[in-house]
Amino acid sequence: MSPLYRNLRLTCRTVIENLADDPFHFILQTSRRLPARLVIPAARRFLGGTPKGSIAVPVLVAELLSGNQTGLQRRLELALQRKPLPRSAVKLADIALSAQQPGYADRLLAGSSGRKGHPAVLARRRWYSGSVSDAIAALAGEEEPAGGRKGQRQRLESEAELLRGWTPKLRSAPMVPVPDRVLHLLTNSLPHTRSGYAQRSHSILLAQKEAGWEPLAVTRVGYPVMVGKIAARGEDVVDGVTYRRLLPAKLAPTPTGRLQQQAEELLQLALEFRPSVIHTTTHYVNGLVARAVANALGIPWVYEVRGQLADTWASTRGPEAIKSERYTLFQEREADLMQSADLVVTLGEAMKKNIMAARVPEEKIIIAPNAVGGEYLREPLDLADARIQLGLDPDDQIIGTVSSLVPYEGLDDLIDAFTLLAPVFPRLKLLIVGSGVSLPSLKEQARRSGLASRITFTGLVTPNLARAYHQALDVFVVPRKDLDVTRSVTPLKPVEAMASGRPVVASDLPALAEIVHNGHTGLLAPADDPAALADVVAPLLQNAVLRDALGDAGRQRVLATRTWAANAAATVRSYQAIAEDQSRRAR
Repeated sequence: MSPLYRNLRLTCRTVIENLADDPFHFILQTSRRLPARLVIPAARRFLGGTPKGSIAVPVLVAELLSGNQTGLQRRLELALQRKPLPRSAVKLADIALSAQQPGYADRLLAGSSGRKGHPAVLARRRWYSGSVSDAIAALAGEEEPAGGRKGQRQRLESEAELLRGWTPKLRSAPMVPVPDRVLHLLTNSLPHTRSGYAQRSHSILLAQKEAGWEPLAVTRVGYPVMVGKIAARGEDVVDGVTYRRLLPAKLAPTPTGRLQQQAEELLQLALEFRPSVIHTTTHYVNGLVARAVANALGIPWVYEVRGQLADTWASTRGPEAIKSERYTLFQEREADLMQSADLVVTLGEAMKKNIMAARVPEEKIIIAPNAVGGEYLREPLDLADARIQLGLDPDDQIIGTVSSLVPYEGLDDLIDAFTLLAPVFPRLKLLIVGSGVSLPSLKEQARRSGLASRITFTGLVTPNLARAYHQALDVFVVPRKDLDVTRSVTPLKPVEAMASGRPVVASDLPALAEIVHNGHTGLLAPADDPAALADVVAPLLQNAVLRDALGDAGRQRVLATRTWAANAAATVRSYQAIAEDQSRRAR
């Protein structure tokens, strides 16, 4: 079977499964992989040709794709007033759920019980809020549910198995490891995904290679074909780092089946590569596979905790989510994996405290903070030169950020703060670099502010351009919301901004306070308060000497304490220690 034909089969299977399982969510996710400059205007043009009172399903889908939450909510309210036919109500509830509007979904589902599609949407609604058992029960009314509902029930039952303790089963396969070889299991990677996760992974791999180790990276089964990269090959080499892909001819139909498939394929690859250590990252599905393969081979494994992913999930659901069945089970799985790993790596002190609270011994934890290397170690460009390179006006004042555009980043607060600053600083511009689920709603917010001509969204950019944008800003802003996840997880981009010599203003949260020392390497502002954020940014816009002093101090601190080379040195020392310990125990 040719690689392209195999990839087409995997893609078609993925599309069919997702359309049957959660059609409106799949449409939304697919739209986000297309250029926003095409999707959003097209959706708005479509809406411009429809009646303002329309509650037709295609019209609400267009509102969803445009990012206009206000418009979507208005039409959902109209639908509730008009009491649509039950079959339409089910579809509208599904759209509301895809838009993270569970209250509207509940009201629409209340009047459509027993109608076609109702159990599937009800199950999604319960799963959304973390009610694992109730979600499965919603689909258990018929012995042989048809089509998509059968696949949906199998998937949810499999997801529940994962949460409740399932693990891959592998036969023992002892091998003689080669010293100084490490196998990394990753969720995604360059060159197909350009996220902070992928960039951190690549920086770690490069630094370990430069430290004398031989790293090999392997991504999850089906990636990157399952995210639309149909022409993907079985191997990519980026900056001399090898990324291997697990692309079988056919994927198992359930999450547990796919993880079993992934574990078996990773074991075979590991027997060829013969690593002395396996290293993987959150979340727990990666840990399950890495642990199973390491145990089969008789070598140690490392769990790198890059985020509090149960808290990330809960941050979009409201405070009641932390009491849900899914949240509790998710945390238990993470704790089990951290406890069973030979070494736990994490990003900062706040995360370390959370890990220790899960009964992981302190001596088993090391901190490898988000850091810089490569071009960030070079002297940054002058502000004017960076702007000329990017086609920006050197005489403007520009604040902004380089970030994933997701709700907890608080970029809506940044836009609100900008609207307060703009009348005072007539040459002030706002620059938001990056992409993510919040892009459509942020663009809509910018349009409603009346200042859209002074707000620029670049979309996703290359790492080289991201570095130039860092250097082109007068002030780099990190306006994260005050949530459990943001209080503990330290992001990468402000570290890169400090390395670029730019002053950073960040939300006053424990994880960010580890990076930005208030008044010395940057400034902290109260979270969730656009007016307070504007008050902290304004003096920096008025004082170039202060901007330069904070920028210089931030760069010196990063170069002294946060480099990938220093991280690699500490990590490989720990690799050697756990490999030697494993060897002694095996004798």
